[in-house]
Amino acid sequence: ALERDDDPESVARRCYRAFVEKDRAAIERLIAGDFHFTSPLDNRIDRRTYFERCWPNSRWIAGYAFIAMVQEGDRVYVTYEARSEQGRTFRNTEVLTVRKGQLVEAEVYFGWSLPHPAPTGGFLDEPGAGSG
Repeated sequence: ALERDDDPESVARRCYRAFVEKDRAAIERLIAGDFHFTSPLDNRIDRRTYFERCWPNSRWIAGYAFIAMVQEGDRVYVTYEARSEQGRTFRNTEVLTVRKGQLVEAEVYFGWSLPHPAPTGGFLDEPGAGSG
């Protein structure tokens, strides 16, 4: 199927491609002026802060393997495994909101290291955490 330029899934794929290709001009065009970004470390930071804080990570991103990409209306739900230039791999899930061909909101959920530090079928004990 042909992708439309303003199709939310197409916009999402082009955002990830811009990170891998370190293409600042491409990502600038894809991110709306009223964009906000939220993650476990960031609470609705604005576009300017996103470019200062997050865009520099593109320097070490080598690629993305998409596990799932599901579009529902103007939102795209993406789970991927990212690979760093040093070979480190991690898994994130993102909820991207696209309007008029631009990303207006990104929510990122992360914390998975690959391989998982806990044994298969097991878990990691965290100080202060309740016992299951």
